[in-house]
Amino acid sequence: MKILAANRLTDGETVWLGAGDCWVETIDAAHVARDKAAEERLLATGSEALAANLVLDITLVDVEVADGRILPNRLRERIRAGGPSIHPDLGKQARRVARHAA
Repeated sequence: MKILAANRLTDGETVWLGAGDCWVETIDAAHVARDKAAEERLLATGSEALAANLVLDITLVDVEVADGRILPNRLRERIRAGGPSIHPDLGKQARRVARHAA
């Protein structure tokens, strides 16, 4: 299984291709490709967004789905999904804490 990751050109934020070919900021909203044809569709959509200067560094990411959560296989992608590993008060992980605290 794979998802498509990229960085949004306007602010560098890590984003994933989600349903409806929209770029989403949370990995759990990413569309999961379960076969080669779906992977190719993700790459084609990502390439169009790259050509339109919406994102850069499009990358297919190997993932597992466990208990409804998308878990990247590589540490690099887990860090990209969570935010800076040395500053839990910054990035995506800080927004999750604030959302759960509310």
